[in-house]
Amino acid sequence: MPPADMTEHVAKLLEEKKGFDVSFIVGGEAIEAHRFVIAMRSPIFKAELYGSMREARPGQCITIKDMQPAVFKALLHFIYTDSLPRGEDTEMVQLLLVAADRYAMDRLKLVCQSILCKDLNKDTVATTLALADQHNCLQLKDASLQFIELSGFKDLKATCPSFIEDVLKKIRKVS
Repeated sequence: MPPADMTEHVAKLLEEKKGFDVSFIVGGEAIEAHRFVIAMRSPIFKAELYGSMREARPGQCITIKDMQPAVFKALLHFIYTDSLPRGEDTEMVQLLLVAADRYAMDRLKLVCQSILCKDLNKDTVATTLALADQHNCLQLKDASLQFIELSGFKDLKATCPSFIEDVLKKIRKVS
């Protein structure tokens, strides 16, 4: 039995830039796509394109607010290929997590959480913890709290252990 190749065929739709039937205006830039592909991957897009929330009819544009064009293009890449573009940095993955939550794309949200869990460091843990809390990412929140507890604040823990314990208790109570 040959391996499944549907993803390759769907990805070619985006690469070939033919047959687009919906346009998005993102940060002043027009980005085209196929409404059926977008709708098939996101219930929010499906409602906007075909349901009661319908914003766009053929030939019309949907304006996407509060998102950078590069993030929307990475979101489209995932929609068409079921993978992230290569070389995405932590900040882009954080932004894609927000987009995944916004458009109810659970698989993308899990992929982003997994990457962010692996990329936790002292420079990203605070932002990552805030994102996890805002977007209901329990796995990511737990990983962030564990990072803080185990290694993120060793110096502070050594000099003021009761402070760290109090902060962690309060954070866990709020969760």
